[in-house]
Amino acid sequence: MTHEMHANPMFNPEGNDDVAARTIIKGDTTGLFNLNATKYPWAKSLYQVMIGNFWVPEKVSGLKDDARMFGSDLSPEEQKAYKGILSFLIFLDSIQTVNLPHLSDYVTSPEVKLILAIQAYQEAIHSQSYATILESVVDSKERDEIYYFWRTDAVLLERNRYIGAIYEDFLREPSDANFFRSVVANFLLESVYFYNGFAFFDTLVDKMKMLATGRVIAYIRRDELTHITIFANILKEIRLEFPDIWNEEIIREMMGTAVEQEIEWSTHILGDRIPGMNGSTTREYTRWLANSRLAMIGLGPLYPDAVSNPYKHLDRLQDTNGDRSNFFESTVVNYTQSSSMNGSWDF
Repeated sequence: MTHEMHANPMFNPEGNDDVAARTIIKGDTTGLFNLNATKYPWAKSLYQVMIGNFWVPEKVSGLKDDARMFGSDLSPEEQKAYKGILSFLIFLDSIQTVNLPHLSDYVTSPEVKLILAIQAYQEAIHSQSYATILESVVDSKERDEIYYFWRTDAVLLERNRYIGAIYEDFLREPSDANFFRSVVANFLLESVYFYNGFAFFDTLVDKMKMLATGRVIAYIRRDELTHITIFANILKEIRLEFPDIWNEEIIREMMGTAVEQEIEWSTHILGDRIPGMNGSTTREYTRWLANSRLAMIGLGPLYPDAVSNPYKHLDRLQDTNGDRSNFFESTVVNYTQSSSMNGSWDF
């Protein structure tokens, strides 16, 4: 039986804001943001991290060097992948900026709504970051081609349609089942869809190419890690509070579809001519990543044989004690406002 969901009223004078009565969704709250009484400590912890991660793309230096390197040091295959992957990342952050406020209308925890609002802001910053990259690196005649690459690339169009349709289904029919699928889709988008693209930019950085782009991507990836954690926790709370909505079969089915689409798209845009990346490593990495993401929500692996990450350089780049991290991750780690945050939401 399909149960309809209803968006939270803007103000409900008869609501109950007691923490003991609070639930992640379907709660009967007043609509007031009472953040001195909270139920979900993980949301308070994420708030501190997300606020501390504040950054803006205009502060990242070196994109002029990337513009020179793009034309002189990248192969035609690397240039194609650079532009195609940016196109997909632009779509992902665009749709998230629009989708998150709508999804938040059905969340009845003020502390969770708070971090979803911060996430939506960060997604908008990511969109501005891609615009800054394009303005700095790519010829102006090619920018619209990158934004609308899906108009001429059937594989990318199919990817974008699949993601958009899940969100649209809930928008048109806000049922329990469609809400759950939308939350799962958010988790998959944040945890799987971005990461072969990130791996491509990290691979360029490992070869000392496009370093400024790599720094921007590192900031974005740092934000996305908090976004993954948000939706992993929302899923776990749904499992605990609404076991009738929780559906492990749907999660595994959607994860399997996401993995196959990600492998198809990444193989399509990367081919086998990017040094350090090929169809085999793409498949191995995506399946390993899927298992890691499922483990975050307490589920066993979908691909038991995928037990290791084939891209060893990713760990090296993200190790701030490593020599190469000096130009790549150290700036990202140090560019934080966390020390300025204090108050009752500190841990």
